[in-house]
Amino acid sequence: MKALHRLLRTLAPKDVGIALVGESGTGKEVLARRIHELSHRRGKPFVPINCAAIPEQLFESELFGHEKGAFTGATERARGKIEAADGGTLFLDEVAEMPLAMQAKLLRFLESRKFMRVGGTVKISVDARLVFATLRPLEDEVKAGRFRPDLYYRIMGVTLRVPPLRERRADLPELIAQLSREIAAKHDVMMPRFSRAAMGALRSHEWGGNVRELKNVLELVILLRERKQVRLQDLPLSVQRTICAAEVGEASATVTLSLDDPLRVSIGRIFEGALRLEGGNQTRAAARLGVSLRTVQRHLSGPPRKPAARARRPAANAA
Repeated sequence: MKALHRLLRTLAPKDVGIALVGESGTGKEVLARRIHELSHRRGKPFVPINCAAIPEQLFESELFGHEKGAFTGATERARGKIEAADGGTLFLDEVAEMPLAMQAKLLRFLESRKFMRVGGTVKISVDARLVFATLRPLEDEVKAGRFRPDLYYRIMGVTLRVPPLRERRADLPELIAQLSREIAAKHDVMMPRFSRAAMGALRSHEWGGNVRELKNVLELVILLRERKQVRLQDLPLSVQRTICAAEVGEASATVTLSLDDPLRVSIGRIFEGALRLEGGNQTRAAARLGVSLRTVQRHLSGPPRKPAARARRPAANAA
């Protein structure tokens, strides 16, 4: 995530389109807002639009606006999302859900930065930065014929992958603390304390819904356990089952240590045990132990070999 934020700080001031690819709930809209805040457009509107939530027959009007009388129910002129984002940033979330007919019209706007409202005859120029997001790889949608290849190549020039929470386990303690503070402040309640078992379950859970799921779980327990300790049984059953599965795995990966062993041997056994728990995944083993991936790799590779001693040359006869 630090590497991703470094990229954002570099790209945000540059007026280029950016595509964010990641699972649902990973915080793509949060990152899109961050791009807007770090750009010179920060004083202008940030306009999000969820392409999956708009009926196909209303998509053109939602995006480009319409003139009075353009269709039944159009009793007055309305600005679209693109026009509302003039000078600022337009965030198109779930762009893979955009209908094919609208994809062609969006492509024309991207090429000319001009459009006409539905029922209009005058072209309107708009200066807006576009940020796109998708949870499905767009190249698969192109192959399936559901997404235009010309639009794909137009918007996927600068693509940033947003990692899911299961790949960011080392971030969980800090993320849990931050979200807990925000939730407690929002509801004006005192933060509860988390037991070791509850925190272990939160750290071990796969979080299919990512940060959104984590936030919902935390909001539930913070409201129910204000000023009290959050126990394992206070968490949703799906999260409780995670710690049970982890305990079974830990039983099969017991590490035996002895004070008679050298320190490097004991450390090596700990690293090997963490690796077994994580199914051989060195990145997850590093997150479990709270160390860097390079540290895991260094300990698993064993101590460095000493260079072979050079053979001495036989002494020359004095005679």
